[in-house]
Amino acid sequence: MEPELVVPTMEAIRRWSGVECPNAAARHGLADMVGLIAELEKLRGTMVFEDEPSSFELAMRDCMEPGA
Repeated sequence: MEPELVVPTMEAIRRWSGVECPNAAARHGLADMVGLIAELEKLRGTMVFEDEPSSFELAMRDCMEPGA
């Protein structure tokens, strides 16, 4: 059985970008998004990167190219 999210997501993609769902594999991929969204919802409130601006600044400095 296909999750309820699939058809509205296909319609939203079509309206925003004009792209139709090309095949069954793409539709199946949208169905897999339900599990991914559930996993991300479990992480809500546990990620604190945004809560610590100093960590963000440190991460940016660590990513800088030498001599920049």
